[in-house]
Amino acid sequence: MNYTKFQKIMSPYPVFSVKELEKKIPGFDKRRLVEWQEKGYIQKLRNRFYCFSDIKTTEPFLYYTANVLYHPSYISLETALAKYGFIPEGVFQIISCSTLKTQTFDTSRGIFVYRNIKAKLFFGYTLEQWEDRHYAIAEPEKTLIDYLYLHTEVQCISDIEALRWNAAAINERISYKKLHIYQSYIASQALNRRLFLLKEILNVKA
Repeated sequence: MNYTKFQKIMSPYPVFSVKELEKKIPGFDKRRLVEWQEKGYIQKLRNRFYCFSDIKTTEPFLYYTANVLYHPSYISLETALAKYGFIPEGVFQIISCSTLKTQTFDTSRGIFVYRNIKAKLFFGYTLEQWEDRHYAIAEPEKTLIDYLYLHTEVQCISDIEALRWNAAAINERISYKKLHIYQSYIASQALNRRLFLLKEILNVKA
């Protein structure tokens, strides 16, 4: 098979796995992948995962890639905090939550970090559109919960203040009703204490 035919078949999958490839092209000679890497047509991202080299490294592409490289997962934590304007600085890694084990992939397109969460906590994300595809990202409320649930070092008001979160942006963006529903569902005393501290900073009645 030549590259032109391969690209036509696989173009709907800007990031693809060998498993996906074998479904679409039964009997595909995987030696072509090495050849096309050497020619610069495709890039290896992690073991058995590739992307087309001519795709631009945009934010939506990185989010989509993060979902595909380690599934199931959704964008959250510092990456989502930055996207929603809740933190002042940019984030140079794509950070996600996953029910799989904690993992990091350092690729030619960026560093993808995955933090493990319990299956019970794998909710509260939405699907955002990128061209004719979608990627999963935590809702603003769940982003805050994910961060405070996983960052056990947050113990007092000064710890919350040290995060330098944008109180105005958080108050404008989130639904406290939804936050309370998620908080009640998770039913974690440690999380409740950290959310109480956050609400103190945000001047919200607990």
